[in-house]
Amino acid sequence: MKLRNFPRPLLPVFALLCRLTLAIIFLYSGIEKLFNPGDFAVAIYNYRLLPDYVINFVAVLLPWLEVIIAISLISGTNTRGAALLSALLFLTFATALTINLMRGLDISCGCFGASSGNINWSYLVRDFALFCMSVFVMIYDRGWRYFVV
Repeated sequence: MKLRNFPRPLLPVFALLCRLTLAIIFLYSGIEKLFNPGDFAVAIYNYRLLPDYVINFVAVLLPWLEVIIAISLISGTNTRGAALLSALLFLTFATALTINLMRGLDISCGCFGASSGNINWSYLVRDFALFCMSVFVMIYDRGWRYFVV
């Protein structure tokens, strides 16, 4: 994947902007879910994709994973690994959204805790854009060392 018309010196800068954007999204999302795990568990249950005995585990684990990914992306520590996990999460979210949109369910997204709206096709576009940003960070990010003189 080559970006021929994009000025090469700006690739790390754009990757940094993508990395920080992803970090802010994951940090906000994770913290919202950490403070309301019950609401998040209900949102997961409404997707009707996981067995009941797994829902509480996922409702507790996923927000912590999102916060850890955010911290890694902000700090520049293992950014490629964090971006890979981020891309995998967005693929998972997009798959769950697609399945339930095809089912015609009118349920809360659960993306940002209780403040999330009901699922629609624009959320799928958003997840695809965030997936692309994650892949871009995986490929082009050089961490903070690129900006240190």
